[in-house]
Amino acid sequence: MRKIMNLLVTLLFLGALGCHPNAVTSDGRLVSDAKPLRFMFIAPCKDEAFFDPVKKGMRDAGEIMNADCTFTGTEEVDLDQQIALVRQAMRDGYDGIALDIIDPEAFDDVVQEAIDKGIPVVAFNVDDHATPNARLSAVCQNLYQAGRQLGQRAAEAIPAGATVLATMHSENISALEDRLAGMKESLAAKSIIWKVAITGMEPDHAANIIADELRNDPSIAAVLCTGQADTEGAGLAQQTLPPGRNVYVAGFDLSEKILTMLQTEDIQFTIDQQPYVQGFYPVVQLALYCRYGIRPYSMDAGSMVVTKEQAGVVMERKKKNYR
Repeated sequence: MRKIMNLLVTLLFLGALGCHPNAVTSDGRLVSDAKPLRFMFIAPCKDEAFFDPVKKGMRDAGEIMNADCTFTGTEEVDLDQQIALVRQAMRDGYDGIALDIIDPEAFDDVVQEAIDKGIPVVAFNVDDHATPNARLSAVCQNLYQAGRQLGQRAAEAIPAGATVLATMHSENISALEDRLAGMKESLAAKSIIWKVAITGMEPDHAANIIADELRNDPSIAAVLCTGQADTEGAGLAQQTLPPGRNVYVAGFDLSEKILTMLQTEDIQFTIDQQPYVQGFYPVVQLALYCRYGIRPYSMDAGSMVVTKEQAGVVMERKKKNYR
């Protein structure tokens, strides 16, 4: 498999250098290999640290595929503004769009508009799998299965009938809801008493909210998180608990603080969704489609459990934005 992937990358690189003068796309357009393609990535919370490896993957693939790639998005979750950015990308003549589809219905019409104009759209990070959507593919984690994976592992330590605090950094984001649904399914046999807290995007703010929940309800035995900000916040909240009080904390994604708190056992484990590939492969897929009419295909970005034992190695890769 590795040899096949290396051969593919070599062929893509040669194509990007212009070894083939032009190609016919699926809609009949000629696109010169020598001409750089222009792709736009559109995300919510565009400055969130989670997206740093996505941006690196996007830039690395852009160099290989001879594509100029721009990463933009909204400051906070703002569906209308994100939709407006898709339409702006169409008006500005981008050759392809990678879109973080955080809502199962809100983006259906604008994606169809882009496809109708001959502009391919692929999803990254979060996909619309609940309703029909014209996007060509998705490169993201299977979020529901990842939630089930977290729940299965946490079930080994959480007693039956325990109270569990589930956290989400924002409301109405399908990715977080899917993860939580997967957790609940895996823990259903435990007769868990669930509480839910919305923490916001800032880890320090999340820590205050989670710490308040833990102080107000001493019966909470575990905090299970659905994203990076609340996972980091839960670890920070754990550090504020009085001596003798300890809760089980697990969540998603990587930051240097999360990896440090794995080493200090303030967090028991986290699940990485490998954001680098979520930036890399959409560029490859869009370039292949624009130049050769090769239709994009969906890819599971994976769900790797990271514990105290792996934290040091992952930390080094994280510093280079590969994790």
